Amino acid sequence: QVQLVESGGGLVQAGGSLRLSCAASGRTFISYPAGWFRQAPGKEREFVAAITRNSDRTYYADSVKGRFTISRDNAKNTVYLQMNSPKPEDTAVYYCATKVSGGSFSYKSNYAYWGQGTQVTVSS
Repeated sequence: QVQLVESGGGLVQAGGSLRLSCAASGRTFISYPAGWFRQAPGKEREFVAAITRNSDRTYYADSVKGRFTISRDNAKNTVYLQMNSPKPEDTAVYYCATKVSGGSFSYKSNYAYWGQGTQVTVSS
């Protein structure tokens, strides 16, 4: 079992920066790839970024590529999402999760052990 707790959300101005953290409990966390998803009001939860177990590969949604960076520190059981130059359309609740199934890194059905989410609001 893995439990995830997101933090670092808040209000940020467009063009600023924000770093989200996802702290995991459970020794098996380092065995899983991890990902960030987001959900805006009235919309489906969508893929943002993912990272492999040993950080050798990262994946990004086209909408955040070049602005957001995912990283992880397995010694600290933590995954990060650095958000640079956020835009108002990035406003959403951000969730982290562990990827427990094979297949695409962008499919939320391949993830389990979701956190409770952290709100990010980007003002224009």
